[in-house]
Amino acid sequence: MTPKSAAAAARATVYGYPRQGQNRELKKAVEGYWKGRVGDDALRETAVGLRRSNWRHLADAGIHEVPTGDFSYYDHVLDTTVMVGAVPARHRSAVEADALDGYFAMARGTQDIAPLEMTKWFDTNYHYLVPELGPDTVFSADSGKQVAELKEALALGHTARPVLVGPVTYLLLAKPAPGVAPDFEPLTLLDRLLPVYAEVLADLREAGAEWVQLDEPALVQDRTQAELSAAARAYRDLGTAADRPKLLVASYFGRLGDALGVLAKAPVEGLALDFTESGVANLDDLASVGGLPGKRLVAGVVDGRNIWIDDLEKSLAVLGTLLGLADQVDVAASCSLLHVPLDATAERDIDPQVARWLAFARQKTAEIAVLARGLGRGTAAIAAELAANRADLASRAGSALTRDPAVRARTAAVTDADGRRSHPYAERAAAQRAHLRLPLLPTTTIGSFPQTPELRTARAELRAGRIGASGYEERIKDEIREVLAFQELVGVDVLVHGEPERNDMVQYFAEQLTGYLATRHGWVQSYGTRYVRPPVLAGDISRPEPMTVRWTTYARSQTSKPVKGMLTGPVTMLAWSFVRDDQPLGETARQVALALRDEVEDLEAAGVSVIQVDEPALRETLPLRAADQAAYLAWATEAFRLTTGGVRPDTQIHTHMCYAEFGDIVQAIDDLDADVISLEAARSHMQVAGELAAHGYPREAGPGVWDIHSPSVPGVEEAAALLRKGLEAIPADRLWVNPDCGLKTRGWPETRASLENLVAAAREVRAELAARRS
Repeated sequence: MTPKSAAAAARATVYGYPRQGQNRELKKAVEGYWKGRVGDDALRETAVGLRRSNWRHLADAGIHEVPTGDFSYYDHVLDTTVMVGAVPARHRSAVEADALDGYFAMARGTQDIAPLEMTKWFDTNYHYLVPELGPDTVFSADSGKQVAELKEALALGHTARPVLVGPVTYLLLAKPAPGVAPDFEPLTLLDRLLPVYAEVLADLREAGAEWVQLDEPALVQDRTQAELSAAARAYRDLGTAADRPKLLVASYFGRLGDALGVLAKAPVEGLALDFTESGVANLDDLASVGGLPGKRLVAGVVDGRNIWIDDLEKSLAVLGTLLGLADQVDVAASCSLLHVPLDATAERDIDPQVARWLAFARQKTAEIAVLARGLGRGTAAIAAELAANRADLASRAGSALTRDPAVRARTAAVTDADGRRSHPYAERAAAQRAHLRLPLLPTTTIGSFPQTPELRTARAELRAGRIGASGYEERIKDEIREVLAFQELVGVDVLVHGEPERNDMVQYFAEQLTGYLATRHGWVQSYGTRYVRPPVLAGDISRPEPMTVRWTTYARSQTSKPVKGMLTGPVTMLAWSFVRDDQPLGETARQVALALRDEVEDLEAAGVSVIQVDEPALRETLPLRAADQAAYLAWATEAFRLTTGGVRPDTQIHTHMCYAEFGDIVQAIDDLDADVISLEAARSHMQVAGELAAHGYPREAGPGVWDIHSPSVPGVEEAAALLRKGLEAIPADRLWVNPDCGLKTRGWPETRASLENLVAAAREVRAELAARRS
């Protein structure tokens, strides 16, 4: 391939980059600021240093055009809310008094003011803060952050492209503000919002932007004709605005479908499309609309969401096909690299053979640069890179690490009966009530308790060899006894052991299952300052020995109350890992489910009567297009039932989900056939309780009454009010009382106060119910 025209100047670019720094410097600086140990100037200096480092690495790797504006102290959607002046009324005085403190108050809340709701960013494990809008919302432009970061990059000599959340996606992600009619549609505010975007674009052009990227990932979802018309109007108006930079409208996470024709006709200078496996249909769709004559096409051919090396020859073939469909074809990842860790070369504990298969953000930028060079100069210019890539792909395909015949034989032998409980729910519920003897409105927590500095220090000392295994285990036992004693003192009904031995709800299990690899530095942002290290699922999965039985059994020996066994479910084990891409996800889920089934049965055999199998990722992994959802939900719910289907009727199976929109998967929640489900509900004011009731959900449920992602302590009356609202939808004999999520990220003082109030609220509402009955 020796292209002459469009590809001769092929450029390499990315849409965004990991924010945290090599050693999570941003997390440490922001949390230090919250605790008063880091001043605002020092926080800003850290941010400036991280941005400069990111741009330098990108430029050194061969990226021709670096992104600006993608960096955020907490969340880029919240940054957009500030940019368009949509600060909720309850936060305005705080923002006016101190912009930085007000910004964090919107994200985290205060003791007196609730934060913005948080939910998943499309089908990823990143969480964004949901804009709150209403018919009285007044927008106003504040381009200060975007302009300042652009000027930083330009002053350093970089070619820079500001990246903004597009106006259509911003409105489609928003929800009605508190007090606004629930059927209010934020998209009706588009004509009010567009002049604000036009003003921001003009400011960026004046500051030196040649191009500005407007991200519209919401358009890869199923959209009504009215929504598509709104997108057409948005880019007609922005495209014809005076005094603007060139516009690159970007989509990712899949196929644009009907929206491609809308954007192709819009008066904008470029489109960015996903051409990886999830968006491969964009190739044929682009040809069917006649391509993009006279426009720039940024082709996302390198997977921005997974960590496997790219098949460079396959990507070059796609790029070659695209050459005739646009004036200029440039090369990028399929989405922001925010969703992958920073640098695979830091993972020195991984088998060197396997390390050859991995590409984190820095390796992906190198792949993008190689592809741009090959597209512009021909394959001869990258012959050595192509040869090395072929060898690495062959190494992975032929490795014995990826296949276990015994696992595959067991998976093939699974029958439908393996995924069904032996008794219907009504009979199970009666058996469980007789066995557990719990009060009305039983209280529990989701699983984890605060991971104190002492626990982290003990874990680090064990890794460093400064304490032995026996010394570490004594510290864990001490923590379990303290957690149990506190719960008993407060009056919690179903206890947890607090999970002090666990570093992460997925990684802990991955380290004990065959087929998984753990990283030491593979941090990825989940929300705000919460970073996770997704393990790498590289081969077939099995469980060599019990994983949780020992500590759960120890906890049971310390109390007469029920203690929940705590497991992470098969879908979440996949969703919060970097999963293998060489076989169907459903097949991998079945392998994980069988490994977890062994653990469930061992817990039951050890006398554990309540077992929770968490599936917080069930909703986030839902395909963005409705046509693809039924197949996913079929294998996802089957995997859960396969995990739990072998227990006795008097063993109570719980599950947990959080920080997602549940309304469109209520049937799937029903299909899990769990006896009890706990769900995040505090920030959404018990919305999910109404959704369960509308569906006719027949089992027990615990919509959360404590937003654990806010530092505020809920008062007794606040929690009781949420319980009363929950009772409007769920009968008292099926309603549980619990927080929204696990308590790992909270401190002990707020945990103690909040749980005391939660239990007191349950007692208060129980007394009210008893008074009514008498």
